[in-house]
Amino acid sequence: MPGGVRCSRAASPVLCPGGWPHSLLELASRCNGFNPPPNQGPDPSLVYRPDVDPDVAKDKGSFRNYTSGPLLDRVLATYKLMHTRQTVDFVRKKHAQFGGFSYKKMTIMEAVDMLDGLVDESDPDVDFPNSFHAFQTAEGIRKAHPDKDWFHLVGLLHDLGKVLALAGEPQWAVVGDTFPVGCRPQASVVFCDSTFQDNPDLQDPLYSTELGMYQPHCGLENVLMSWGHDEYMYQMMKFNKFSLPPEAFYMIRFHSFYPWHTGGDYRQLCSARDLAMLPWE
Repeated sequence: MPGGVRCSRAASPVLCPGGWPHSLLELASRCNGFNPPPNQGPDPSLVYRPDVDPDVAKDKGSFRNYTSGPLLDRVLATYKLMHTRQTVDFVRKKHAQFGGFSYKKMTIMEAVDMLDGLVDESDPDVDFPNSFHAFQTAEGIRKAHPDKDWFHLVGLLHDLGKVLALAGEPQWAVVGDTFPVGCRPQASVVFCDSTFQDNPDLQDPLYSTELGMYQPHCGLENVLMSWGHDEYMYQMMKFNKFSLPPEAFYMIRFHSFYPWHTGGDYRQLCSARDLAMLPWE
């Protein structure tokens, strides 16, 4: 499949029956025609936002459970493929393949609508389309930070790169937690001890070291991340010259880099600027 998704800079107006919606969740229910399955519970992303009810927040330890649960086999299979096939050579080829952004031009809302058809196979917590997750995330941020409209937009945008999975890319090359390629995976990478054995880069005398092909504190802008929706969306935003603050670009590119912003790993690659951006992750 040539190129990637070229999103137009000015999205078309969204027309919904019954007047203008009061919130993104109302927009989701009216325009996308999607309601969460009964008894599905709250979107896990809301639990990690600062505005949630304490009775909900106290249960956040039950999310991102990679040791048990009904979806574990599916999740483990996705990560096994990812950790075997995401190599320096693979990521560089993906940058070359999608760097022209010539696949399709669409509005932001058209991209969100596409996610009605995607269930993330790396997510151990939810089994409903990513479009609903996008609206819930944006609404959670809007409630917590009503004065930062750009931040609300980031919540809506953050997973739009997953349209790649609906354009023929395998999910192991689109979804899931990200990590730097070209150096040894660190301990907090999901399934680190059981899924990297067949990755050819770990047989390379340079790529299998802690620093790998990088210099100490080189800065994450100089690190080659595993290929997926985060990196794709970040590159697309740069290509289209999105008028958003630097924090927005960091959040889009690294929101799935859990080994860094949650696990505390890969500090040897971070610059002072990276560490200053951590609170936004």
